[in-house]
Amino acid sequence: MLHATSESAAERVYAEVKEQILTNEIAGGELISEGEIAARCSVSRTPVREAFLRLETEGWMRLYPKRGALVVPIGEREIRDVIDARLLLERHAVRSVVTRPAATAGLVRGLRDNLAAHRRADAADIQEFSRIDAEFHQLIAAAGDNPLLSDFYATLGERHRRMTTASVHRDASIAPRILDDHRALLDAIESVDADRFDELLAGHLVAVHDLPGHDLPGASA
Repeated sequence: MLHATSESAAERVYAEVKEQILTNEIAGGELISEGEIAARCSVSRTPVREAFLRLETEGWMRLYPKRGALVVPIGEREIRDVIDARLLLERHAVRSVVTRPAATAGLVRGLRDNLAAHRRADAADIQEFSRIDAEFHQLIAAAGDNPLLSDFYATLGERHRRMTTASVHRDASIAPRILDDHRALLDAIESVDADRFDELLAGHLVAVHDLPGHDLPGASA
């Protein structure tokens, strides 16, 4: 029973700290201590240590004995790799879906609903804003009718959310930019214009994540 309680506490600490990393409440580059998190989560240091080890294994932290845990910053290489993967998968999905009128119509309906929810959301609630943003792109990936690619895209979701929250924190103009870009992406899909979608998606990802676009496939300099 004691083991189960400890395991449950470690799971809760893991989930809470990871969510704070994903939503930038604990920023990349910040050094946090076991004692600080134990006090914040009202637990002993043992479940915190277990949670930190798991987060280190997943690449979110680096542990330094007697100093604490460094939250790994979002590096330029990670941004490029995630954007590159998203470009490949979303473009592939759109080129597939526009050949199927019924699937295109269904995707457009889903994206319209998502965009309406996104416009209603409070941009100050970055956790919810980033969740809806990720859902918009996951709807596109899923519409490609390739479960293997869709499942792989879902594994990018946490990195996608973290990158988006960091961007919104960095620049207040990013949130309205995302909404405007999503409207344009939706219009391209509704117009069955995969080439236009390709161009808009590259520009959207490069601008939102503040990355020079000339090194990305299909992105304009």
